[in-house]
Amino acid sequence: MLRRPMKRAVLPLAIFVVCALVYVGLLGQRAFGPTADNHYVHLAYSFLHGQLGVVGNRPPGNNDWALYEGTWYVSFPPFPALVILPVVAVFGLATRDAIVWALVAALAPTLLFVLLRSVSERGGTRTTRDNLALTVLYAFGTVLFFVAVQGTVWFAAQTVASCLLVAFLWCAFDVRSPLGSGLLLGLLLATRPPGTPLVGIVFTVEALRTFRRAGAPADDPDAHPLARALRFVRGAELGKVVRAHALLALPLGVIVGLQLWLNYARFDDPFSYGHEYLQIRWRDRIDAWGLVNYHYLSKNLAVFLASLPWIQDHRPYVKISLHGLALWFTTPNLLWLPFPRWVDARTVGLWMAVLPIALVDLCYQNSGWIQFGYRFALDYMPLLMVLLALGRRRFGPGFYLCLVFAIAVNAFGAVTFDRQWKFYDDDGTQNRLFQPD
Repeated sequence: MLRRPMKRAVLPLAIFVVCALVYVGLLGQRAFGPTADNHYVHLAYSFLHGQLGVVGNRPPGNNDWALYEGTWYVSFPPFPALVILPVVAVFGLATRDAIVWALVAALAPTLLFVLLRSVSERGGTRTTRDNLALTVLYAFGTVLFFVAVQGTVWFAAQTVASCLLVAFLWCAFDVRSPLGSGLLLGLLLATRPPGTPLVGIVFTVEALRTFRRAGAPADDPDAHPLARALRFVRGAELGKVVRAHALLALPLGVIVGLQLWLNYARFDDPFSYGHEYLQIRWRDRIDAWGLVNYHYLSKNLAVFLASLPWIQDHRPYVKISLHGLALWFTTPNLLWLPFPRWVDARTVGLWMAVLPIALVDLCYQNSGWIQFGYRFALDYMPLLMVLLALGRRRFGPGFYLCLVFAIAVNAFGAVTFDRQWKFYDDDGTQNRLFQPD
């Protein structure tokens, strides 16, 4: 009886082991002590000491610590601190946090393969080879690769959120677990707000797709898109859809309530995580425009679409903007997305989540600075991997050539970023996006 579950666990386990070995192996010196910006270790340490502010009220550095009414805080949302808390309980502030986050990062491709396999078994057309190709792409051909081997606070949050996103999709597809979906949405809110919780749109579309009325009208491909959408909604058993959302709301509501309390307890405002109190050079900009504003869109969009390596006629011959490289350059396989051979309600639901999450990120007060590639794409990268699978376009030689290119590019980032600064621009003003003339 146990042979089949054990056999099914072989590939996911192998994926985790390979990813963990590569990620941890590329940590280098980061594996031998705490990282320079181990905010989550300090937040976990504060929790263990029964307080919300930094223990001793003396942050170990000056990078992204929040000061409010004389008390220093970690303003980053707290769930990653709870993830690492058991380790901090043993090793204290000496916790080698980079190792922990590399292992967490290795879990994300593992979960993605399990998700893709499930989609294939429930009516998908992808083979195991296809699913492995997408898993390898995600693990080593996207910005997840360089993020996984950093360990510092900004990157740690994204590794945790990546795992939560994939797990959420597994729970949401076919409305497998409304309670699990709500729990994971809440944890995303406590890890990477405000954009990533918008992935909840997927759950709504899945509920409408799963709970169909007997005799519901068939889809009419020739009808206007709005008419098709209305017919899709009308064909659902709305009572079951509402009940599924009520179950989702239970754990989500509890976590939202806890987060609002935590915000108020620290900053006297339930809706403030405290980022506006960061002691950083860009404080005036945040005070003027806020953390998320249309004002930032054009600059971030330029990075997202057009930031390329700078070619020079002298060593090191290549330099990269501190804003990072364009998304399509680090992962050219994403260029397959606009040309699917198949579109269904699930595809539409995934895009309905991707677009607003991406828009929120593009309206954030910085581009992801300082980075090798556009790391904010990790907030929806698992959805893009699933969309590549659902599109049913064959993965031919061109796709695999792009996969090799993507792995080479992102391996370069994993090896050089924050280690070999000769390959990176030295402008610290955030004003220089492109290579000077």
